[in-house]
Amino acid sequence: MSDTTSPPQDFAATVEQLETIVERLESGELSLEDALTAFEQGVRLTRDAQQRLDSAELKVRALSEDSEGRLNVAPFAGPDDPKEAADEESKETPPW
Repeated sequence: MSDTTSPPQDFAATVEQLETIVERLESGELSLEDALTAFEQGVRLTRDAQQRLDSAELKVRALSEDSEGRLNVAPFAGPDDPKEAADEESKETPPW
């Protein structure tokens, strides 16, 4: 069993490969040896994905810190935020 596959270039590719491996394992059609190989590959991909998530979290924290090293935490108001939608409806529309 040689590890000749290179790691995926992005997080989405890692998740996609993991989903494929899970489907193959859940199918029950793999031999014991193939299932073990797939499981080992899944563990490697999971560790890679976790490292990517940890790295992204560190970057977000670094970008979110104020000058004293404290996190600036603000709620995220997405486009589907009901409060934001209500605020938008209550605003007057310009005459143009």
